[in-house]
Amino acid sequence: MQSTLARYTFLEIEQLGPVALLTFHRPPVNALSTELLFELQQAVAGFAAARDTRVVVMTGKGKAFVAGADIVEMQAMDSLRAREYGALGQSIFSDIESLPQPVIAAVNGAALGGGCELAMACDLRIASEAAVFGQPEVNLAVIPGFGGTQRLPRLVGYGKAKELIFTGEHIQAAEAHRLGLVNRVVASDALLPEALKLAALIASRGPVAVRLAKRATNLSGTDGPAGFAAEAELLGHCFATADRQEGMRAFLEKRPPAFRGE
Repeated sequence: MQSTLARYTFLEIEQLGPVALLTFHRPPVNALSTELLFELQQAVAGFAAARDTRVVVMTGKGKAFVAGADIVEMQAMDSLRAREYGALGQSIFSDIESLPQPVIAAVNGAALGGGCELAMACDLRIASEAAVFGQPEVNLAVIPGFGGTQRLPRLVGYGKAKELIFTGEHIQAAEAHRLGLVNRVVASDALLPEALKLAALIASRGPVAVRLAKRATNLSGTDGPAGFAAEAELLGHCFATADRQEGMRAFLEKRPPAFRGE
């Protein structure tokens, strides 16, 4: 698989065929400083415009996925600056959630605070056995500010989400899987291969259909009739594509489809 590498200060982006691998690299724990967030914003905008990228995988370098926000930076913030910081993180994570491509979080270690919120903004989460999750903000007398109070209840239910947010307790990967916070748990050395294998499988499917399926699924929390209407509309879009003709023709001819993303 062909690989090309683009490097920021705190991010590494490697293009592996149709899969983009983004690695957080801000030692020691990949904390979300403002500079890192701005780099992530730029990278996400690049993914949104990249027609040849069909799936994005995000992971962390070292022992942490993203261990949280930059507490040193946050300590100096007043209320106004904190609101701006929270709004920045929310905006970027919403952009990740809204990317046309599916995004897989390969959680290699601590995903706490902003790191947990980042993982939840991704579509799928694969965790290593060493991964730890949590929203520990109340231990610092603040609350989750990058979407944690909104996304965690959708994944684990309101009661458990409130327990985790109110206590600030951490949970291990196995418990995160039991609660539905992560899709799979694998051995640490199998994490990236498993994430890339899943990404390659998704990338092999009809790319327009996958993007539209993500858009439709993201609307599932809206008003029932509106969501069903959007699904029908997007299904109609699929039938106007060359990939749809190829996929059905290949099925009837009993051969693998050759999708072109159009």
